[in-house]
Amino acid sequence: MLEFAKEARIWRMAEEDETTVRHAYKESPSWSWPATTSMQRKFSFGAICGFALLLRMMLSLQPYSGAGVAPKYGDYEAQRHWMEITVHTPVKEWYVNTTNNDLRYWGLDYPPLTAYQSWIHGRIIHALEPAAVALNTSRGHEDARSKFLMRWTVLSSDILVFFPAALAFVSLYYKLAIFEEQAWALSMILLQPALILIDHGHFQFNCISLGLAAGAAAAVVSRHELVACVLYSLSLNHKQMSAYYAPAFFAHLLGRCIQRRSPVFGVVKLGIMVLTTFTICWWPFLSSRHSALQVLNRLAPFERGLYEDYVANFWCGTSMLIKWKQLFSVPVLARLALGATITAALPSMVQQIRAPSARGFLLAMLNSSFAFYFFSFQVHEKSVLLPLLPATLLALEEPGLLQWLVPYAVVSMLPLLRRDDLVLPYFALLALFFLLLKCPRHFEYKIAEDKLIKIFRAPILRNCSLAGAAILHLLYFYVQPPPRYSFLFEAFITSYCFAHFLVLFIYANCKQWYVPGDGQWVSSSKKIN
Repeated sequence: MLEFAKEARIWRMAEEDETTVRHAYKESPSWSWPATTSMQRKFSFGAICGFALLLRMMLSLQPYSGAGVAPKYGDYEAQRHWMEITVHTPVKEWYVNTTNNDLRYWGLDYPPLTAYQSWIHGRIIHALEPAAVALNTSRGHEDARSKFLMRWTVLSSDILVFFPAALAFVSLYYKLAIFEEQAWALSMILLQPALILIDHGHFQFNCISLGLAAGAAAAVVSRHELVACVLYSLSLNHKQMSAYYAPAFFAHLLGRCIQRRSPVFGVVKLGIMVLTTFTICWWPFLSSRHSALQVLNRLAPFERGLYEDYVANFWCGTSMLIKWKQLFSVPVLARLALGATITAALPSMVQQIRAPSARGFLLAMLNSSFAFYFFSFQVHEKSVLLPLLPATLLALEEPGLLQWLVPYAVVSMLPLLRRDDLVLPYFALLALFFLLLKCPRHFEYKIAEDKLIKIFRAPILRNCSLAGAAILHLLYFYVQPPPRYSFLFEAFITSYCFAHFLVLFIYANCKQWYVPGDGQWVSSSKKIN
């Protein structure tokens, strides 16, 4: 009883000061863990990374997007084609429609860092298997050797970018946590099923942009703001969807600068780092205004519409009731999306400008990415990976949010994964996630103590939610929809997941406003230099 009372006191302290609670539970006897040497810690982290890599390698043996489906195939072919184009054409033609670069056939539509990454991978594959990236003759090239090489480009990107970023974040943000908790937090980041399914099943390179964003978050929470600016700018220059985090980074860093004695100098210093990084990334395309605009035009494909396929966001989730695409023109929808996105992200930004903190920043990343996912223009189902990253980074502090968000994020992509014939890995990785979620039994009490999420822990709500998800799966796999509404069950899945996301978005915004500013950043008597 004494130990239980002590833990209850510790978690009540967390609502007032997150820094205090980290010291408290570290010193509490009930949280004791056998002492580990540095070598044992490295071995354990290495084992987690090895297991995460093994899962990715096993999934790489499964089908991928558009396998054997001519004439345009899928995302696998898009990535291969970008390697082909960047290897065999001049830099100035990468984003331009030419004889050798037909933009209608998977034209480059990501920022320059993606193009450079494609060039590097393309040069490697060209040296080992020239036919796989041969100009104009390699479309749909899918022999076993080229598929092996293509899969390894993603695996190596994970190893070189995402894995180090995850290790750095856990080491820096959870440095006061006991080893068991650090290991569990690392597992939640590296074994997050949605990212594994999309990058190593469907086939994409989200691990690079998300790894850079995670590295930027690690730099922010460890107070290396200039490094954070560089890493986040690189993330944004790899995939424009990293702009989902822009409100969080902007508000947090601005809030830090305002606290200092020379706020203008702080803002200018950060701005110079951002501009320098962008200039270096865009340098080959800054020779003329037309060249830069050509790239920008490729990054904003308004002709694709408000959303692609079935996305669990506001526009698609409510489309069964309101036919947005029929009621409004594309320019009007773009303005509506912009206004709604800014409005949804604004409360989170205000909180970080007023009271910046490490935990508040991570919640702001979650809230701003949710705002973009819900309301921005031209969202696809894979964009749910953006709010998933900060949710996994907060695994130790918000395990309740994690256990709701991750499964429904994966479920929201079920129609896409079914098209890719990835149903078996879908269920296997979900099962693994639920198994890992139950490993640290002491986290269960922390979830129960959270006042804001206690209502969602009610057995009747949890059971109803799971029952609804199970029914949707049965309908989707075993019931034929009416011919007139052939995508009825996909729409049901979308709306059902959106309803869950909306509740979590409201919860995360409320929770962020409960987080105080980091007292260690500002003295009560004077501002920092």
